[in-house]
Amino acid sequence: MPEPIPRPDLALVLSGGGARAAYQVGFLRLLAREFSDVVPGILTGVSAGGINAAYLAAQQESFADKVANLASIWAGLSIDDVFRVDLRDLAGRTLRWGGRLTGGGVTPLPAAKSLVDTAPLRVLLERVLQAGGGVLDGISSSLHAGWLRAIALTASNYTTGQSITWVQASEDCGIQTWERPQRKSQTCALRIDHVMASAALPFFFPAIHVDGQWYGDGGIRLTAPLSPAVHLGARKIIAVSTRYAGTREEADRPKVAGYPPPAQVAGILLNAIFLDLLDSDALNMQMINDLVGRLPESQRNGLRHIELLVLRPSEDLGRLANEYEPELPRAFRFLTRGLGTREARSNDLLSLLMFQSNYIRRLIQMGEADAAARISTIRRFLVDASC
Repeated sequence: MPEPIPRPDLALVLSGGGARAAYQVGFLRLLAREFSDVVPGILTGVSAGGINAAYLAAQQESFADKVANLASIWAGLSIDDVFRVDLRDLAGRTLRWGGRLTGGGVTPLPAAKSLVDTAPLRVLLERVLQAGGGVLDGISSSLHAGWLRAIALTASNYTTGQSITWVQASEDCGIQTWERPQRKSQTCALRIDHVMASAALPFFFPAIHVDGQWYGDGGIRLTAPLSPAVHLGARKIIAVSTRYAGTREEADRPKVAGYPPPAQVAGILLNAIFLDLLDSDALNMQMINDLVGRLPESQRNGLRHIELLVLRPSEDLGRLANEYEPELPRAFRFLTRGLGTREARSNDLLSLLMFQSNYIRRLIQMGEADAAARISTIRRFLVDASC
């Protein structure tokens, strides 16, 4: 096996999408198999993509071994490894939410902070990320080893309304923090709380208390998903989206008959928040690259050409989720059907929460197959990736 070559200017950007982030693992399997010497030095992630990024950064095995282990973890998931699905807990939360709505915010019942309890996810992450005392010590080891230049996780600050990107980087890489309207970065030693906060789907998962403030899913206010990788010094970026890009004909095809149920509206909203912005950011990067190419170096004002490769599913993951809906735990299935998940042809909301092992294995296989179909493009992209 070839020795890994340091790639400090190569970034891997992993978007959100809940259970759909298993698709990213399929791409990683192909990358580890076909390009075993390629280890991205910059990792950025948001939501479930942040979990994948944190795992890659924290583990000390070879890239191929850690990807194989990550795939095994995903493939072995069941929905109750992520959140509680027993009838008592779900019914109690539904009752408390209903009491809050019908009581004008005044209810004798304890307040429900979310629709589900994600305590199982914290237990899982503490185990697989080997977080002694909550700190991801493995990231410091990776930075010290030299293959990792920086990792960034993004969350949304519910307390201030800002988007915050937490960065842990090697001391000698010269990375400076940045601040833009409603988004900024902060250097810190990453902890389980940071990972949980980045992945806290609004309303469904509870907000996470980090250093005195409350945080939720990082995709909510992240208007420029590629920006953390750019700020961290990337010159080549591989972005793995979980958003299917349909044809024009598919885009015009109705996804629901009659009045849209809450699940359909929520799915569109979540796509707009978490996944659609990557496409617009990629277009912006292309326009900047075109501008940089027309300017002499003396007039670029710090702008640089950044090569970008975006990989995405070849099938609609929401439509695929419908096939596995009957296998959801009964109480949770009853709750989601109340939101109208049986009425939508493409079930984007359900696909975010479909932590079913058979669905996840299907996504991993699809990610690997889609990457294999573009292997020539990936090979051309990586050929000059070394610094």
